[in-house]
Amino acid sequence: MKQNTPQPRTDNPWLGLMIGNSRLHWALFIDNTLNSAWDTDHLSESDMQQLAQTNTLPHSPSSSRPIFLSPNFPITLVLASVVASQTKLWQTYPNVRLITLNKIPIQGMYPTLGIDRALALYGAGKTWGFPILVIDAGTALTFTGADHQQCLVGGAILPGLSLQFTSLGQNTGQLPLLKTASMINLPPRFAMNTPQAIQSGVIYTLLAGIKDFILSWLSLFPESKIVITGGNSGLLKEYLAMQFPDIGENLILERNLIFWGMREIVMVHHE
Repeated sequence: MKQNTPQPRTDNPWLGLMIGNSRLHWALFIDNTLNSAWDTDHLSESDMQQLAQTNTLPHSPSSSRPIFLSPNFPITLVLASVVASQTKLWQTYPNVRLITLNKIPIQGMYPTLGIDRALALYGAGKTWGFPILVIDAGTALTFTGADHQQCLVGGAILPGLSLQFTSLGQNTGQLPLLKTASMINLPPRFAMNTPQAIQSGVIYTLLAGIKDFILSWLSLFPESKIVITGGNSGLLKEYLAMQFPDIGENLILERNLIFWGMREIVMVHHE
């Protein structure tokens, strides 16, 4: 009887993992094509040990199939992190490749620039061209820009939408703790109840601030593209389009922007 011989492998799967402040962000690539992306909670040391014993990685909550790591074809895990304690856990995992700031070819970066901001900026610039401005609407709301020469211009950091709600709810005696999921529509600017008053104060101030940063950037680089990413990016783009149509409608929404930066690093490494 003729034996079945293993067929040569024609693809090159790898996993991207961005350890954010609140969640783990995952992406599965086949060669340079994004196959799927999902988020999971941060893991404990015991969680890591269990994954290692079962030879699996966390999978999308919408999928019932775990990701198995084959010993014959080990999948490289490309890792970037802004949470040191989680970084230490994942560096013990097999076939891990850690991306650090010095691996990203953006000129003029300062040592404490967040790796997530740098990757998103590089991914956006390589995809849509430099100059580029990236707005990341995650736990923190950040602005990060680079010029024609792929050199960091700078940026800003402020509490994101969810963090502002949490701060008011947890650090005041009588104000409720609100969630971004409760914001179905833009609230009235001058509200007649406490929850909507909080929503009004946070969202309209945030939108005005984003508009101001965008106009300032465009005064420096009128031809620049502007990309928004992060967990609250869709909501903020929608509200910006309602309040300031010329600005909101021209924003590029890309939730997986950090992984485009990772892909560029991986592509250079494989060449």
